[in-house]
Amino acid sequence: MSIENKLYWEDFVPGSRESMGLVTVDLNEVLEFASRYDPQPFHISEEQAKHSIYGRIIASGWHTCAMVMRLMCDSYLLNSTSLGSPGIEGVKWPHPVYPGDVLTAYRTVIETRASGSKPDRGIVKTFWEVENQNGELVMSMTGVNFFLRREAGQ
Repeated sequence: MSIENKLYWEDFVPGSRESMGLVTVDLNEVLEFASRYDPQPFHISEEQAKHSIYGRIIASGWHTCAMVMRLMCDSYLLNSTSLGSPGIEGVKWPHPVYPGDVLTAYRTVIETRASGSKPDRGIVKTFWEVENQNGELVMSMTGVNFFLRREAGQ
């Protein structure tokens, strides 16, 4: 895709909320991710998860973050002038994510501002929310990204 068709800093409007798509949580992926990165019993053992507060296997919160990152990439980041992010703040997992859940992710632009030190870029602060098929909030986080400006220094 040519750079003319990509999203620039100016294309992010404070207050706008958009769906980033959905993903179905796969049991094998839950087990694979957790076995490799977060091997707590309620993520990797059906038997031990039965006796946990969750009653069955749940996805690692970090796996949920990774699934949402993929939705972010597919829905807008790969079609943008993104220069990356200095970080995320306030990641929350208020409700467990179970294999078979269908997660829908949304992004809301909180604010935008031009960089004070680098006139070719701007900063976008975003709030991301993820709901399961029952409309329950399963994850939220806030973060910033840097994007090139279409009209640097204007």
